[in-house]
Amino acid sequence: MWKANPGAKIVGIDISPKSIELAQQRFEFNQIPDATFQVLDVAELSQLNQQFDYINCDELLYLFPNPAEVLGLMRQVLKPQGIIHSNLHSSLQRAAFFRAQEMFRLMGLMDENPEETEIQLALEILKSLKPEVDLRRRTYPNDQDLAENVSDQDVLMNLLFQGDKGYTITELFSYLREAGLEFISMINPRQWEILDLFKNVDDLPVFVAMGLDEIEIEDRLRLFELIHPRHRLLDFWCGHPVDASEIAKPASAWGDGDWSEATIQLHPQLATDAIKQFVVEAIASGRGCNLGKFLPLNSGIAPDLSIPLMAAILPLWDGPQTLSDLVSRYARLYPIDPLTGDPVDVQEAQQQIQGFLLSLEVLMYLLLEPGA
Repeated sequence: MWKANPGAKIVGIDISPKSIELAQQRFEFNQIPDATFQVLDVAELSQLNQQFDYINCDELLYLFPNPAEVLGLMRQVLKPQGIIHSNLHSSLQRAAFFRAQEMFRLMGLMDENPEETEIQLALEILKSLKPEVDLRRRTYPNDQDLAENVSDQDVLMNLLFQGDKGYTITELFSYLREAGLEFISMINPRQWEILDLFKNVDDLPVFVAMGLDEIEIEDRLRLFELIHPRHRLLDFWCGHPVDASEIAKPASAWGDGDWSEATIQLHPQLATDAIKQFVVEAIASGRGCNLGKFLPLNSGIAPDLSIPLMAAILPLWDGPQTLSDLVSRYARLYPIDPLTGDPVDVQEAQQQIQGFLLSLEVLMYLLLEPGA
């Protein structure tokens, strides 16, 4: 976030003095300026006497007795156009871990804060179960995982997580309404696309095809989690309710005027010299260029990208560009159509670049901003 907004002022709070100390050390190590930290309960947010453009409440909301109340407290200090990022544990995806927690609670391993003894006992009990036993199969099915890949922290945050609770999409939207907030999007919307769950989107059952065209986003997301609860977190953005006329058009609905004034820039995590060199080497060798491994949210769905089109957008690693900049570069790099031998049509090149940029935006590789 700071990389994308280098002039931002950052305020961090936590009820743990140790966490505040660790955060200060990390910011100092990374030489991030203009950041302040203080020990403060979320119920005391108003004491900061500030309004925020962006509030990040990560891996925390599901620990509060009333998530709606906490969302409401954040809403009070959020600017009118501000955004809140938060998340809840999924009750469906983590069902097996909630069962494990209940089992270990019955065994007395969670009477107090679990420590090394409780951690080792929990692992020993899981290892003793047959691989086909449901709880074992749905948590850590492999002996190798339990022996090598499960850290003490992993056990504490899954098998012995005190106060852990799970929620559904329906509950998430209910909390937002109660808090007076409006859902914006899931953090990784591409991974919540229900059409990706079907074998052939061009041959859907009629009832499904007709129904998906008509349902609201809440029901669409709820259907996804019922069919395929793959996400540990219900990870979302929200903000103050806005009038429909104030909502910016998605880039997929832009006209020629929108594109002519637009600015294109890379996701900050991709805008590094090391990744630029990776792209340059991919272009030079003609091999596939997969940027997904550099963005964890998209690592499971990222495709190999077109080398000619990647070459055309390479200047994005030097800074924001306009559409005409990228189209001109594409025309210089590939002046002849390899199929027809005719000069490349600029209008056709522009359409190819626009389509490519839209596909990258869906993957969150870049940001398309309309002109003022």
